[in-house]
Amino acid sequence: MLTLSFDPFPVLITERLTLRHVDENDVNEIFFLRSDKKVLEFLDRKPAETIDEAMEHINKLNDLEKNNESINWGITLTGNNKLLGHICFWNIKKDHYRSEIGYALHPDFQGKGIMHEAMNAILKYGFETMELHSVEANVNPANVPSIKLLERNNFIKEAYFKENYYYDGKFLDSAIYSLLAVNFSPQRT
Repeated sequence: MLTLSFDPFPVLITERLTLRHVDENDVNEIFFLRSDKKVLEFLDRKPAETIDEAMEHINKLNDLEKNNESINWGITLTGNNKLLGHICFWNIKKDHYRSEIGYALHPDFQGKGIMHEAMNAILKYGFETMELHSVEANVNPANVPSIKLLERNNFIKEAYFKENYYYDGKFLDSAIYSLLAVNFSPQRT
C-alpha cells in the first residue's frame, strides 16, 4: 500500500513554471476557474456562484492534502505568484497505487504548452516520489484539447463509457485514459 506524506508541500519547478501550494490568497483565481464558462465547458459541473464557494473548495483541498488523500498544485509562471491554473492527483487508491489526475487552466494561457509542462512535472513526482503504478484521467470525449494533452503525455484510452454520467438533464459519455509508470518518460517541454 502507498504511504504518502505531502508535508512539507512539494513545490515543483520547471523551465517556466512554479507549481506551488494553493491557499486563501488564490481565492479569486480559484473562483474564476470554477465559474468561467470556457474553463467549465467540458467539466460538467455546476459553476461556483460565490467567492465563499471558492474558499470552501480551497479549504476542502487543503484538508484532503493534510490527510494525504490528494494533492493539488497551483500553476504559476516562475517569478509571478499569480495562479494560472491548477493540477492535482486525487481519488488516490493507495491499495492499488493508482490516482486520478485533474487540471484546469485559465483560457488566456491555454495552447502555450503550460499544462503539458505542469503535467510532465507532476507525473514525474507521482511515479518517482509517490511511487504510483498508474494514473487515470476521466475526460469528456468532446474535449479534444484535453485528449491531445493526455496523448502527448503517453496516456492511452482504456475505456469509453456510453451515457454513464448524468449532468444538467443529459446523460453524457466518459473516456478513461491511463498511463502506467513503465510507460512514463519525462519529456522536454
